Amino acid sequence: MNDKSKADRGPNPVDLHVGARVRMRRKFLGMSQEGLAETIELTFQQVQKYERGSNRISASKLYEISKALKAPVAYFFDGYGQSEAVEGFSESESEQFVHGFLMTTEGIELAEAFPRIKNTKQRRRILELVRTLAEDEGA
Repeated sequence: MNDKSKADRGPNPVDLHVGARVRMRRKFLGMSQEGLAETIELTFQQVQKYERGSNRISASKLYEISKALKAPVAYFFDGYGQSEAVEGFSESESEQFVHGFLMTTEGIELAEAFPRIKNTKQRRRILELVRTLAEDEGA
């Protein structure tokens, strides 16, 4: 065993991915953490820990979550480890960043709302605004 303790390593990447998928699915269904917690007989704090990846979800609890969120268990693993499966494929840092953002609450909300803006000119202006704000953050 190496010198790093478990606390130093942080959450396991699989737990982070599965937790983010739980959060994304729950948000898509419009369910609160409290609602999910009640359905699977846990506290909302435990659901928060699952979604952050700080607590690992047991197989039996993941099965309950899949029923509550009306998704197959495999859904929660979708997209994880697929880059290793294709020889020569390497996901760029930018792609990883975008994927990570889309797994956040804000990312989900933006991804749902933006396509509903039908006016192309307005969509371009919003994109320009976001770029400007991002540049200001970097300055």
